Amino acid sequence: MKKVLGIFLLMAVFLTGCYRPGPGAKVWQASSSEGSTSTEGMFIYATETPSPTEMAATSNAYATPTSNNPITLPTLRSEVAYYTVQAGDTLAKIAGRYQVSVNQILRENTIANPDIIEVGINLLIPIPSFDLLASPFKIIPDSELVYSPGNAAFDVDAFVSSRNGYLASYYQTLDGVVTSGAGVVSRVATEYSVNPRLLLAVLEYQSGWVTEATPASETMVYPMRVYEEYREGLYSQLSLAASLLNEGFYKWGIETISIWTLTDSTVVEVDPTINAGTAGVLNLMSNLTTAATWDQATSEAGIYQTYVSLFGNPFSYAVDPLLPENLTQPTLQLPFEVGDVWAYTSGPHSGWDAGSAWAALDFAPPDDVGCYASAFWVAAVAPGEVVYTGNGVVVQELAGDGIWQDGWSILYMHVSSWERVEVGTYLEAGDRVGHASCEGGVSTGAHLHIARRYNGVWIAADGDLPFVMDGWVSAGYGVEYNGSLIKGARIVEAWDGRSAFNAIQR
Repeated sequence: MKKVLGIFLLMAVFLTGCYRPGPGAKVWQASSSEGSTSTEGMFIYATETPSPTEMAATSNAYATPTSNNPITLPTLRSEVAYYTVQAGDTLAKIAGRYQVSVNQILRENTIANPDIIEVGINLLIPIPSFDLLASPFKIIPDSELVYSPGNAAFDVDAFVSSRNGYLASYYQTLDGVVTSGAGVVSRVATEYSVNPRLLLAVLEYQSGWVTEATPASETMVYPMRVYEEYREGLYSQLSLAASLLNEGFYKWGIETISIWTLTDSTVVEVDPTINAGTAGVLNLMSNLTTAATWDQATSEAGIYQTYVSLFGNPFSYAVDPLLPENLTQPTLQLPFEVGDVWAYTSGPHSGWDAGSAWAALDFAPPDDVGCYASAFWVAAVAPGEVVYTGNGVVVQELAGDGIWQDGWSILYMHVSSWERVEVGTYLEAGDRVGHASCEGGVSTGAHLHIARRYNGVWIAADGDLPFVMDGWVSAGYGVEYNGSLIKGARIVEAWDGRSAFNAIQR
């Protein structure tokens, strides 16, 4: 819960934040919940990025992984710890925080019903221990995890049709629109900024949907083999996979992973010499495998081999590294019109779902409380072409080549379809994008969710390259959604309401 500043404010609080269920949500839910998520910021690489036309279109069977320095793994505890359960906690979340498995916590504590943990109870957290050591084998380069210049030109529709598997004949209704299987893959890839080739390889490994006309019956509703009722259908299953891929990728970049816990509670120790892309794949597979299947899935004969059989050597497509050492943000302005007073309602939080970097900030328009299409306009933060719209999303690319995966791009979220800008429109800074609303995803009130990507990588709003608009610099407090915008001596605090201390205008 965001901290509430200024008790002198006697006004109704209205929620204008984004909510999306965390990846791999478990049933071990605290009985009193105020909600919380935890995924960290982003990191900076070093080198120059070639243009998409320079990317290898054909696989080179002899391409090899780029060497990288081992990361420094989090220091593990050498003593037991004690923890008091807070509102919003789950056993899975607590276990992840202390780098142990849920079963390890259950073995050390008397919990009558492991599906419900009471707020206020004290838990003994054992010293971390491992059952397996992860392989140092590198599965994919970083640029083949994100939707990057190296895969921007990949034609999902053509590829799926050419394989003539079950996916080619699959359709799903999303937001009232009948969408092809290839369309679902493309939408998930765009929303999460995850390589569509990787999504197809994972789908093929789990269910055979890409090449088999009649996959196993148990995969028809749950193609990723995650058998949870609220995750029926390809879109939900692939969204979970994309979120978990992102989670491993971005947490690896800020060195906050030291273990993976498999579905049978086997604890796997991380090898620090792998790269972020491989960490993303391993994070996903830890949520899909047991001790009996982990080694195969993460070896040269697992996901890697499936990828090679579909697309060739993944390292032949590498854009490495993804982010130049001297990367700077272009000049951006606040996303509303001059004179309009908006509310800064959320500090740095996930760009898309709980797995991505804390790339996004939220602003609420000046008019009504609740869900509606605001009469006030969202304005473009910079010059650039609109290259994608749909389901509350507007994507604007700033590089001038019409490709959002190449260079800087801006994601505007919860933009109503009413008077929304059309694809192909070139916007100058300050031009009208549309109206803030609750459209797209899950929202508790009309607002704008805005985030930056570079070469497809979500850029943390409070990281080494903070979000800066009209000189207002984003700062985070280490807790998702908390933060401030700072300009000289002026500070605007993020808060779930409308008040003097979170008001901001151009």
